Amino acid sequence: MSTKIDPLPELAKIPPGHLNIMGYVDESEVNGPGSRAVVWVQGCIRECPGCFNIASWSFELNQVISVDELAAKILSNPHNQGVTFSGGEPFWQAPALTQLAKKLKAAGLNVMSFSGFTLDELRSPKAPPGSQELLDELDILIDGPYLENQAIHSPESPVSSRNQKVRIFNPEFEDKITWASDQIEIHVLKDGTRIITGFRGQMDLAEG
Repeated sequence: MSTKIDPLPELAKIPPGHLNIMGYVDESEVNGPGSRAVVWVQGCIRECPGCFNIASWSFELNQVISVDELAAKILSNPHNQGVTFSGGEPFWQAPALTQLAKKLKAAGLNVMSFSGFTLDELRSPKAPPGSQELLDELDILIDGPYLENQAIHSPESPVSSRNQKVRIFNPEFEDKITWASDQIEIHVLKDGTRIITGFRGQMDLAEG
């Protein structure tokens, strides 16, 4: 884990009950089982070589949105069966994501997350605040940093590098790990902006 960045001063600028996100899409089918919303949070300290979302490293405020507003947005689309937290590093914003997860699960959606931390790290005293509470809400976790020298490019692998693991906390999903990390989607937004997602977990933005 990188020690180059202290995220706490920037995280303290996020108002309570809000998230600082890099992006959002509805109806993704390459970021977890079924059709799901994807929330990319802003901020990561790892700076992994070969990272697919370099724009997500900064902890500076980007798109600040309330948990209530984001929950309403996700639930307003009946095609969203679940939500995936990606990034960036979701667990640096664990308390607000826990609030969001509780609201979505109460409405019948499932919740999964990617994390550069290992499960053992997330369960340790050194984990970001609120990590265990967020773990308690997850149906699926994909844990471990992306390691470029262990990269996987396969239509059959849900992880991007061999060290990463799929942790299934809800047995209902044992037979639903069917997406692949090298699949790709292009979402065209109303303003003409395209969001390219799914390829090894990446989010990329392109104009018109």
